[in-house]
Amino acid sequence: EIVFSFTSDPYIPLEAHYKLTRRCLEVCAEFRNPIGIITKSAMIRRDIDVLQDLTRNAKLGVFLTIPFTDVEIARAVEPYAPLPEARFHAMEELARAGISVGIGIAPVIPGLSTDIPILLKRAKEAGATMAFINMLRLPGSVAPYFEQRLREKLPTRADRVLNRIREARDGKLNSSVF
Repeated sequence: EIVFSFTSDPYIPLEAHYKLTRRCLEVCAEFRNPIGIITKSAMIRRDIDVLQDLTRNAKLGVFLTIPFTDVEIARAVEPYAPLPEARFHAMEELARAGISVGIGIAPVIPGLSTDIPILLKRAKEAGATMAFINMLRLPGSVAPYFEQRLREKLPTRADRVLNRIREARDGKLNSSVF
């Protein structure tokens, strides 16, 4: 199985022009290669035809990552990602098209991720049949950027969030342990 995602989203804005992900999916469909997709982007709806082909002739699972229902927190943490409701609409459309879809509650951020039961309920209502959860990772230069953004956009919550992350990771902001 080939999984499209993890370190970067396969549906970044440039994908609208270049269609590299779509072309890769078409090759996988031609050879009936099992696929997994993890994305934040509602752009995935563009490829429903290829995803249906993969569903019929190979194996396909799509996860839309939706870590928050609160729009203020979502914008603060994921400023360029589609709003949660747009992702739920994409989930609904994929499910109606017969595509196996789930929710990825990622990144979970201690002190901010308080609506997990609501996310799971909303995903089920949108047709999700699977879920995963993954805690925030802050490797290398990401940690200082995250802290700066948190202090700018959610200043009254920043210390609490950073302390909770450290509590979960033996005093560190990041852990590379799988």
